[in-house]
Amino acid sequence: MTRKDKIISFVWQHVLLFIALYIMTLGISLCVKSMLGASVISVLPYAFYDAGTDGLTPALTIGQYTFIMNALLVVGQVGVLRRQFNPVQLFQLLVGFVFGMLIDLNMHIISWLQPTAFFEKAIAQFAGCTILAIGVALEVRCGSVTMPGEGFPVAISKVTGIEFPKIKIAVDISLVLLGIIFCYIFFGKWQWHIIGVGTLFAMYYVGWAVRITSHHLKWFDRLLRYRPGFRRYIYGLARYIYRK
Repeated sequence: MTRKDKIISFVWQHVLLFIALYIMTLGISLCVKSMLGASVISVLPYAFYDAGTDGLTPALTIGQYTFIMNALLVVGQVGVLRRQFNPVQLFQLLVGFVFGMLIDLNMHIISWLQPTAFFEKAIAQFAGCTILAIGVALEVRCGSVTMPGEGFPVAISKVTGIEFPKIKIAVDISLVLLGIIFCYIFFGKWQWHIIGVGTLFAMYYVGWAVRITSHHLKWFDRLLRYRPGFRRYIYGLARYIYRK
């Protein structure tokens, strides 16, 4: 592969990663708007955001608090791995920054969504979790830098030798428990719209949906291998994806 091909491949890979991140953050935003409980990755940022609206914490957005949390997870990776930490993984900070911005963008886009009846909230939660799962499956398929939420348990797994799925579950539960603790610190009671039945549903359903979705992404693999040109871009891309 020539240098030009490598550059094109790198850029194309990260264009698709950006799309995957957008899909993920749309799902996260829908879960927040459902008022049945945020997805695991958003529990802490949502708690701090709500506290900010009451003047208890800096008045930052959910996306900004998400970036801060992701940055802390990267710092955690450095602390766990020490000399084994690969500096290229600092790219996670940029990905985390974009991720936070996209959350705020999607929260603005769907600001009109105000479900009131339980079935409306349930539909929003289910749609959000499904869209999030699709985004996660695409993000993993891109094969780029790991998201901080995945990188931290990977680092712990590498050092301890414990299987990644077990560490991932433990980290997710820890994030939810921290969310509960901060809810009591900030508000003195459980906040069901932050950590509710939707959070529990997301913990189980998203992982299952990611596995199901991953079996149907051969078209995305072809898309990743595609090398976009300039002239016959649209026609060539469509023909490449839908070729027999």
